[in-house]
Amino acid sequence: MKILLMGDSITDMGRDRNSGDIYPYAFGHGYPFIVSSRLGEKDVLKYEVINRGISGNRVVDLYARIKTDCWNLAPDVVSVLIGVNDVWHEIGSSNGVEIDRFERVYDMLIEDTKKALPNVKMMLLEPFVLHGSATDTEFDRFLVVKEYAKVVKKLAEKHNLVFVPLQERFDEQAKRVGDDKLLFDGVHPSIAGSTLIANEWLKGFEKIK
Repeated sequence: MKILLMGDSITDMGRDRNSGDIYPYAFGHGYPFIVSSRLGEKDVLKYEVINRGISGNRVVDLYARIKTDCWNLAPDVVSVLIGVNDVWHEIGSSNGVEIDRFERVYDMLIEDTKKALPNVKMMLLEPFVLHGSATDTEFDRFLVVKEYAKVVKKLAEKHNLVFVPLQERFDEQAKRVGDDKLLFDGVHPSIAGSTLIANEWLKGFEKIK
């Protein structure tokens, strides 16, 4: 079973693009490494995990590379985590993706992927945000990420895909340990934050096997 993980820096997490996909360096230091480890522990011969996260990506960037980084690899499962940069890039450089365009492009990405890979299973992960050094100066604007999260859930329901909730999980854990212990700048996960994502991802994965 070939599993492709797509997204931004939260998925990328410093992966080595020059390593073959079977080498540990290719997974980066985030949830893809943990997911691959956990699935390999279950059955190293059954699961192949590929990380195609690219730091800075918005949904439009994901769509622009969907053929080369997804369809051409013919995965059985496609997992997508995108959304925070669509908001963050607007705050930082007026180059974000408005929520209606975000929905249209994401919807097109799903529809076209299902056409290109008729038997593919898809998982949509909820974008999230917490307080941190990257978010606190304009946190009210960052909270718009939660509206984008609603769009992702809506699209998962529309296409009967697995939706992986994350914001509430982060909120619950942050009350106990503090925001910075999970997302060190409000966006990017620590080891604990990556583990939280991986644990929720694995719960979602159980629904599609």
